[in-house]
Amino acid sequence: MKPQANPNLEPASKERLRLWLRVLKTNRLMEAELRERLRLEFATTLPRFDVMSALYRNPKGMKMSELSRMLMVSNGNVTGIVDRLREDGFLLREAVPGDRRAARVRLTAQGIAEFEKQAAAHEGWVSELLSGLDAETCHLTSELLTQGLTLKDANNER
Repeated sequence: MKPQANPNLEPASKERLRLWLRVLKTNRLMEAELRERLRLEFATTLPRFDVMSALYRNPKGMKMSELSRMLMVSNGNVTGIVDRLREDGFLLREAVPGDRRAARVRLTAQGIAEFEKQAAAHEGWVSELLSGLDAETCHLTSELLTQGLTLKDANNER
C-alpha cells in the first residue's frame, strides 16, 4: 500500500519559490533601511559603501576591472563612484605599471578611517534589524541557505 501524501504540504518547488520571495522581500526592506541610514548619518550611498568595503578588504588596491567584477556592476558605474570618492579624498587612483589602460585604486588613510566609522555603524544597524534572531538562529539560517544553494559561487560567499 502506497503512503498517502500530506495534502497540507505543497510541492518542494512551491516552498522554494516562497522562500526565495521571502528572502528577496527581506533583502529589499533591509537594503532600503540601510540606504536611508547611510544617507542620513554619513551623506553617502550604498554603492559608495560597497566600493569602500571592497577596497578596505584589498588594502594594496584593485584594478578598476577587478573592482567592477567583484561588485558585479559595469565599469562605468564604478568609474563614477571612484571619481567622487577620489574628489572627497577617500581614495587614490594610480597607473598600473606596464598597462597604460588600467588604473589601480586604493583607500587613503582618510578613506580607511571613514570606512571604519561607516562599517561599525552598518554592522550595528544590521544587528538591530535582525535583533529578533539570536546568534545561533542566524548561524543555522546562514548554513541552511548555503547548503541549499547549488550556484557556482554560492558556497564561497562566507
